[in-house]
Amino acid sequence: MLQKMKYFAVSTALVVALGIFFERPAHAYVDAGSSLLVFQSISAMCTGILFYSRRRIKALFLRSARKQSTTPGSVL
Repeated sequence: MLQKMKYFAVSTALVVALGIFFERPAHAYVDAGSSLLVFQSISAMCTGILFYSRRRIKALFLRSARKQSTTPGSVL
């Protein structure tokens, strides 16, 4: 176990050192709309998840309403 941890630490240190040593300037431009595209993708995934699981979400609220209305002594 200790041997594996040493191997992992040495490998990680080597990768980091090589990454720093071979660093090159990136001549790139990040458009202002790129963050909006990320936000739109995340919101679309959340909306899709809610759309496909709407029956289960709806069932959670309907079950709790039914249980409250069928308590003893309630008038239907």
